[in-house]
Amino acid sequence: MSEETPQLSPEQSLAEQVANRRAARERIAALGHPLYPNRFDATHLVSDVVSRWGGADAAAIDAEPEESRRVAVPGRVLAIRKMGKAVFVDLSDGRTRVQAYVRKDGVGDAGWELLGNLDLGDRVGVRGVVFRTRTGELSVKAEALSFLAKCLRPLPDKWHGLTDVERKYRQRYVDLIVSEETRRTFEIRARVVSYIRRFFDARGFLEVETPMMQLIPGGAAARPFVTHHNALDVDLYLRIAPELYLKRLVTGGFPRVYEINRNFRNEGISTQHNPEFTMLEFYTAYADARDQMALTEELLAGAAREILGTTQLPWGDETISFEAPFRRLSMKDAVLEYGRELPGGAIRAEELESLEGLKGAAERAGVESLERFGDVPGKLLAELFETLAEPHLLQPTFVVDYPAEISPLAKCRPDDPRTADRFELFVGRMELANGFCELNDPDEQAEKFRAQVAQRAGGDDEAMLYDEDYVEALSYGMPPTAGEGVGIDRLAMLFTDSRSIRDVILFPLMRPKGTGR
Repeated sequence: MSEETPQLSPEQSLAEQVANRRAARERIAALGHPLYPNRFDATHLVSDVVSRWGGADAAAIDAEPEESRRVAVPGRVLAIRKMGKAVFVDLSDGRTRVQAYVRKDGVGDAGWELLGNLDLGDRVGVRGVVFRTRTGELSVKAEALSFLAKCLRPLPDKWHGLTDVERKYRQRYVDLIVSEETRRTFEIRARVVSYIRRFFDARGFLEVETPMMQLIPGGAAARPFVTHHNALDVDLYLRIAPELYLKRLVTGGFPRVYEINRNFRNEGISTQHNPEFTMLEFYTAYADARDQMALTEELLAGAAREILGTTQLPWGDETISFEAPFRRLSMKDAVLEYGRELPGGAIRAEELESLEGLKGAAERAGVESLERFGDVPGKLLAELFETLAEPHLLQPTFVVDYPAEISPLAKCRPDDPRTADRFELFVGRMELANGFCELNDPDEQAEKFRAQVAQRAGGDDEAMLYDEDYVEALSYGMPPTAGEGVGIDRLAMLFTDSRSIRDVILFPLMRPKGTGR
């Protein structure tokens, strides 16, 4: 042991360091210690010790009976420092640290020899008495040491962590060991999900689970993953959304339902997209889109206050405010607002009312491959919005009044059959939520499904299939209902000031290692 055992030695290769650690493991075995014991009778985790005694001074701790301060605490070795006849070992449980104070006359010959064969990253158990050192450091005076597991590979440098971003994602377990920021990110994410559950449970919503494998993928415009069920000899699809099953449940008599679970879409990977992602979907019978928007404002503002203590969230050098009410902006008004400075002049309101006008506006806005939108005005308008407006929507903004052509599961506005009673919430310049008044007329839904099938036959592989059973379900009378989906991963990005969705997914999808593809 040196003054502080190094994590990496520049003179040694990785193979040499691994070999040295394996040799240390063999020496530990020769001392009679089980290398991988089945259990350790812990009385406290490291964080429990810190929570219990971290706020007490030395006098207050010493005033307690020694027996009440006796603990058995497991942890990972993160530092070893020798000072005279004592050795100080920093133990971590992944959340915080505590110091073990070890002397030979405290742990005996066996414990002392074990200590001499420890490496950074090893798992040990310490039995002893809680106290504070003369310098005020909360510590456990060791009376016995137990070996729990050997870390056979050296940890990354403690000051720099994992600097290779790809390795952070591939080896999240290492990232979690060395990065407090990463651990905090995923603790916040877990708290967000917990808050969502409590929020909806308190308002009478029933949490449900719907099929992950479906005969007909529906509920969104997306390409599905396909698998095969051998016993039934049928192709199945990993779901792209739970929507159609959740609305079946509303029809069946559950007026308020929600689900938090995975969706799968066979699409590209980017800073905002992972093929496997987590969604919240919730449905409220007898409500409309405005009710869902108000509920969403309450949900997000409440989550920010409880989890972060504020509704003002840092986003890089900017600040996002989750204070209600959020801005409401129609899709057409958004295009007009952010399409004022284009080559050839600002977009005019009348251009958005015709197919030719939309094509002309799209050309000036730099939209490429216009033919891929066919002669569907709603698709052109949506692309104009995505190109011109979305990159500017930092603050929470409900974009409303979507074209009916791109909203096959939504009701139209009573006063305008061309416009869906639909909204999307944008925050941090990305889409966070999508909601609308649910179409509950079975005949109209059948007609819209047939239109989707025609688009699919025309080459649109994201168009929906005809779901006969869902249409039949609607024929039993689904009440007026509003529904919404919220991206949990993107919400976690906002709550942790993370720029990549991979930073908030424990194990994001990666290319096979070494393929170069």
